[in-house]
Order: sequence, then C-alpha cells, then structure tokens
Amino acid sequence: MKEKRDGWERRTFIPQLSVLISLLLLLSTGAGCGPRRTPDLERIFETARAREGKRPVIVIPGILGSQLINRRTGEVVWPSVFRSSEDGLSLPTTPDLEANRDELDAAKIISSAQFGRVGTRAFGPEVYVYYELLQALQKYVGYREGNWDAPAPDGDRDTFYVFAYDWRRDNVESARLLVRRIEELKRRLNRPDLRFNILAHSMGGLVARYAAMYGDTDLPTGDAPTRPTWAGASGINKIFMIGTPNEGSAEAFSTLLEGYSVTEGLRRRVRLLNKLSREDALTAPSIFQLLPHRHAARFLDEHLQPLELDLYDPAVWKLYGWSPISEAGFRERFVQRKTDTEDPPHEGATLEELDAYFVAVLARARRFHEALDANDRASNPPPVTLFAFGGDCEETLAAPVILRDERRGRWLTLTRPRPLRTPDGRRISRTDVTRAMYGPGDGRVTRQSLLGEELGPERRSLLFNSALPIAYATFVCDLHSELQKNKTLQDNALTLLVSELMK
Repeated sequence: MKEKRDGWERRTFIPQLSVLISLLLLLSTGAGCGPRRTPDLERIFETARAREGKRPVIVIPGILGSQLINRRTGEVVWPSVFRSSEDGLSLPTTPDLEANRDELDAAKIISSAQFGRVGTRAFGPEVYVYYELLQALQKYVGYREGNWDAPAPDGDRDTFYVFAYDWRRDNVESARLLVRRIEELKRRLNRPDLRFNILAHSMGGLVARYAAMYGDTDLPTGDAPTRPTWAGASGINKIFMIGTPNEGSAEAFSTLLEGYSVTEGLRRRVRLLNKLSREDALTAPSIFQLLPHRHAARFLDEHLQPLELDLYDPAVWKLYGWSPISEAGFRERFVQRKTDTEDPPHEGATLEELDAYFVAVLARARRFHEALDANDRASNPPPVTLFAFGGDCEETLAAPVILRDERRGRWLTLTRPRPLRTPDGRRISRTDVTRAMYGPGDGRVTRQSLLGEELGPERRSLLFNSALPIAYATFVCDLHSELQKNKTLQDNALTLLVSELMK
C-alpha cells in the first residue's frame, strides 16, 4: 500500500469545557504550519517539561510490540530474524485456553530492533518501533521511566511505566495482569488513591479498556450477560488510544488467513524473515479477539452486495476454508508434529482437541467483544474517559469479498482488491472494488472502528455517534505502525497529558 507523504492534516475536535484550555494551547501550536512541517515539540513543551507533579502514565504496546524470551535459555524469540531452533511462536491448542502455555515470557517493550546480527555485529537497518514515543515522554515533557518492582519514592508523579505482556495470549488475561500490577505498584508507592493515565497503542487500548471496565474479573461463564463494574477505575484515570480497533479489524481476519510481518508497511520496507505465520496466528487467542465484532463484521459477494454470515461460527470457517484449521495438509502435519521434539507446543495434541480449541477460541473472542461493547447506563458519564488518536488517510480493509471458483470447486476470499467479473458477465473495476472493500483508516484500523461508531444506539460522546465516552479525537495521515511516532499526534497527546497535574 502506497504511503501518502504529500503533507499532513490535523483535525481537532473540541469536546467539552473541561479541556478547552488545553485545546486552545494545542490549536495555537498549529498556526502557520504548512505542508511537510512538523511541530517543534522540544520548544512547544519547554515550560511543561520543567513542571512537576504530572500524573503518572502507563504505556501499553500493541500486538507484536513486546519482546518474547525463552525463560529457560534466555533466547530472544521475538523479534528475531530467523525462527528459533527450539521455540516457535505457536501456543498449544487445547480447549483449555488458559492452560495453553509455553516457555516464552514477555520481557520488555520493543523500542527498536536490529533485524540482522551475526555474533555481536549487527547488519541491516534498525527499525524503531516505540522508541520515538518513549523518547517523546522523556525528552519533550520531562517524564522518567519507572520500575514496577522498585519504584522511586516520587514514582507517583512525572513517571511512566511500560507494561509489556505476551501479546499472543487472551486479552482478558493481560488486562487482569495489568490491574494486579497497578494495585501492587500503588502499594509500593503507598498511594492507594493513585490513578494512572494510560497511553496505549492498537490492541493495548483494548487491554486497557477491559481493565478499566472489569478490573481483575474474568469473563462470565456461559452466556451470562456482561455488565461493566468499572472496578479498574480505582487505578485508571484516562485512556489515550492510538489506533485502537474498538470495533475490531478486518486486517486481523487477513492475518489469520495469511500471517503477518511486523515490519510490513514501514517506510524502510524491511521484512522480518521470522514473521508471524498463519499457523502461529491460529494459536493466538488475542488475534481472534481483534476480529470485527459481530455487528461490525462485513463481507461482500461477487456483486459487492452484503453477505450475511456468522464470523464466530466454526462451520463458516470450514465452509470457506479460512485459516489452516480445515486444511488437510495442516491437519496431517499437526498430527505428525505431536511427537516432533522441534515443535513441542503440539506434542501430544489431537485433532479432536484442535477442533475443540477452535470452537473455544471463537466463543471467547465473541464474549470479549460483548464485554467491551456492554453499556453500563448507571455510570453516566463513565468514570474513565477515552481519547482517540488515529489515521484516516489510508485505504483500510473493511469488507472482504467471497467468490465461488466453480472451475476448481472452491471458495475464494479476497482481502485485497482486484477487478471482478460477475457470473452474468458484468465487469467491476478495481476502483469500484476498492471503494466497496475499504474505508478510511490507517491501513489496519478504520476510522469507524477507532471511534466505535457502530457499537450501540446510545450515544455516550459529546462529539461522536458512539457508545464510547470519547472526549477528544485527532486524526493524522500515517500508517498504523507509524502513528505512535507521528509528531502531530504526539503534540496532541502530550498536550493533554501534561495539562493535568496531580492534586
């Protein structure tokens, strides 16, 4: 997908009087800015940088954004150029999702990565992932990084903490871990009343939202309704969401079909040799939880008309041949690997367990979405306010197309546009297909999903037709993997962060 670098665009939405003063400062920073210019953040925040008492921040990376290390050997398995000789990225696949663990642990956020190394010598370009975001907090507005286990005495202010987590695992599990770590940190700081602001990228925003809405509580069993308790609000003040797929992402569906490389789409066009394969993706509950929510899932037929189907029905996946789950070759390899010492996660697994896993992981994803979409009418306004930052200049997948290949007797699912010819011979241009399949976004998350415009009929934002309590939103022209580095976006987010001093 071609990047748009002709300039940048900023649109600021004024939410309510409580943040008006901050927004006036923000708007003044953009006066006179022309194409190809970016804010001078060091100068803009010169006064704020020296100001003490800023509310502490927790930074949460998105999927693929935390380093994974083998706890036994110390080997960095992700990110890496080549696949580990001992570890894959695949988790075990049994219907007991919580028990599906391997030897990999999350170590730290991926600030930058050198994707080529022989011994101590590095080669190939270094790719910055979250380096610019962390530097912005430190260099421009005077935050310092804190230690969760040994926080400084003044770690309750002017400090940011990074929450690294195993991005393959269930997001509810990660959210509950976040809540427990926040409570322990408050205890260490002797600040039971402390509430953190959260700066989260992509999937990290979903982790933060669940943590705020439900605290350290798992999803209810069966089909019992979910009702937010806002138990996590005792430790969470505001959530700043950067490119968060609040209605899910059709690109997650594409990942389950095709796999994903973390560096695809970056300016340098580097590709990891060790990508997240489609077989890896199949074993990661978090990726299923990034799928479009049931009301937001859109598919089109060969006439580009809506196609009604249940994305969370395993039979639908089998019918259309989605993911490796129903492929004969994969199922044969799966059985063979159960005694293969080079792929221990599948050792001893059976096809019956694999199929039961697939049913369980889809059901869990559906329940996770229901929990995030649940509306607590008693809490109006909700105790945690949301701020949204995203991109809306890139064509972003919103509705895959499903075609019947009669000659080969199979279904084809398109996640990238191409010219089509309908069964009655009508030709549909690539332009028309693109317009039907795609919507404005950042290349992975649509503007609509970030704002949650179809989450429910009850509007909870003063600005948007959204059930989410979004107080503020800003859009720039950049790709999903670049949003956290965008200086205009940083300008907006930092202005709101530093305007709030601890009482």
